[in-house]
Amino acid sequence: MRVLCMLRADKNSEAGEICDPELMVKMGDFLEEITKAGVLLATEGLQPSSRGVRVRYTGERFIVTDGPFAETKELIASFALLQVSSMTEAIAWTTRFAKVIGACECELRPVQEAEDFPADILPAEQAAREEAWREQMQQNTARM
Repeated sequence: MRVLCMLRADKNSEAGEICDPELMVKMGDFLEEITKAGVLLATEGLQPSSRGVRVRYTGERFIVTDGPFAETKELIASFALLQVSSMTEAIAWTTRFAKVIGACECELRPVQEAEDFPADILPAEQAAREEAWREQMQQNTARM
């Protein structure tokens, strides 16, 4: 199963502060280990919300709101996409990560897979299309 792990933002990440070199080395060591274990599929840190926008569609019009956004506790500082056998395994890797970076809050959410949908909602033809999209996305990532 795939699980998205989202690290909540805090005042430091929202201020655009880059962590110290020692922490970068520790995080690098952990990321190397989780990657070699075949668990880490993707991970990225995010710029502060002051560099972002929110797009909302009301059904009639689009509203684009520039950051920063007030509710830091609702913002994401970084994410990791994990390939694990269970939520228990995802929690285990996340707790190891938290010990590396210190006080933090992470939200873990399973990714919906094609097999999670009944055949009348996602027929075989549509599932095949989605698989082709995933392959294209991997090729797009490889070009980066």
